[in-house]
Amino acid sequence: MLMKHWIALFALILLSTAVMAFEGGSPQAGQQKAAVCAGCHGNDGNSFSGQFPSLAGQHASYLYEQLRYFKSGQRKNPIMQPQAANLSDQDMRDLAAYFSAQTLQIGAADKALVEQGERLFRGGFSVKGIPACTGCHGPAGLGNPPAKYPRISGQKAAYLTQQLKNYRAGKRSGYPQGKIMQGVAAKLTDEEIEALASFLSGLHLGNRSAH
Repeated sequence: MLMKHWIALFALILLSTAVMAFEGGSPQAGQQKAAVCAGCHGNDGNSFSGQFPSLAGQHASYLYEQLRYFKSGQRKNPIMQPQAANLSDQDMRDLAAYFSAQTLQIGAADKALVEQGERLFRGGFSVKGIPACTGCHGPAGLGNPPAKYPRISGQKAAYLTQQLKNYRAGKRSGYPQGKIMQGVAAKLTDEEIEALASFLSGLHLGNRSAH
């Protein structure tokens, strides 16, 4: 019970820090501009398919930075690069503010994969040189807004699986955090990636395990 309280407190501190660290975006203006995003990411940032990430509840600082990377070409994606090309800096700030203010719909993990996924998330795998995910993404998977480490708890398992494989293949490496993740994912097997992604998809705020 005490562990749950500490995790919840840590999460609240992170979220309040994110609000203070990101300024200049209007959720109201972002809602109007987000209409074009709905086809892939859903009206409120909860995507319909694991092919696309859910943006609801993601840190505004992270969303803003990733849009800038798409616009500059540092992050490659045939869908997002054209979408970001015509966005102004204010557009990106508004969109980030809107999606970060939405509520993420948490998924459910495969119970058969929870033990392995949680072990990797919380403890890593020292024999293979794999660090614990909590070091950057926090004990509840809520990320680190000032460092631009994203929230990964509650994200769709299929999307997490694909992104970890993209990191492993070197397809996401054109920016600092991408290079960090490339080094981590290079040591993960397909089985480990599947277990980790499944666990994270069901990781709830304040709960030690996925459900």
